[in-house]
Amino acid sequence: MRILFMGTPDLAAKVLVPLSKAYDVVGVFTRPDAVRGRGKALVASPVKSAALELGLDVRTPETLKGADAAAIVDELAPDVICVVAYGAILPKSILEKPRYGCLNVHTSLLPRWRGAAPIQRAILAGDETTGVSIMKMEEGLDTGPFCAQQTVPVDKNSLEELEGLLASAGASLLIDSIAKLEDGSVSWREQPSEGVTYAEKIQKAEMKLEPTATASQNAARVRASSAAHPARTVIAGKTLTVISLAQADDEVALQSCRGLKSGQAVYSGKRLFLMASDLPLEVLQVKPDGKKSMDAKAFASGLQGIKGKTFAWGIA
Repeated sequence: MRILFMGTPDLAAKVLVPLSKAYDVVGVFTRPDAVRGRGKALVASPVKSAALELGLDVRTPETLKGADAAAIVDELAPDVICVVAYGAILPKSILEKPRYGCLNVHTSLLPRWRGAAPIQRAILAGDETTGVSIMKMEEGLDTGPFCAQQTVPVDKNSLEELEGLLASAGASLLIDSIAKLEDGSVSWREQPSEGVTYAEKIQKAEMKLEPTATASQNAARVRASSAAHPARTVIAGKTLTVISLAQADDEVALQSCRGLKSGQAVYSGKRLFLMASDLPLEVLQVKPDGKKSMDAKAFASGLQGIKGKTFAWGIA
């Protein structure tokens, strides 16, 4: 079974590695090198880096439309194309080339959360569970039939943690699905028309922490955050990124926050609390603008005049 793999982020790289050990990956398509983070240098995608370490043939076409990409696919002659968060739409001319079609590892329980940001949307929506689907690709946006699904609990996992769980589940399902394609035992199920939701791209403004939001909503924004879409706020006049926080529901926390109003904060017992619209939050780790990440105690120790007082926090 000859496989052409298409993917770009770390999630896809975590699927590529076990897939390459199970099957003959004859080529890898990934997005071109791009400027990532603060530096101006071009950086390879996680999939490109992983593929090169595995000794695989890596291609970085600017587009899949037109004759060039189609010619590469013809050259590689894959039996199936496997796609994991590639970052570009596959045209009909590519979809129709492999004899077994194109399989997509989609990180949701379709038809819920079709689209670009299914993991983040599941966290932000407060879903108790999400999962992964192996879908046969067609021209519509994640509308194809699926042959396998696996449920994964969201719990209190961060985006990175949940991605890891979904990548592991997705790799196993993909390897099993390819085996069933090969022996003819695969069974496809059409997506139900009920329960369709769309996972639109995350906007930076969505990740801002707000005193008028609930504690659970603010906590979800932090868990769904990433370097590209950080959870931002202002505490005592200092603008920062919140890396980690938790709902503060223990007795000591509740006592320390007694009488606090939404938008007020307090540093008590070497713990930093923010009052949301309903319940307090405890800040655990932050990154103030222009500084390295630090724990809440280190951040609070640098604030002047807060000892024994309440102070403000709000939207960045």
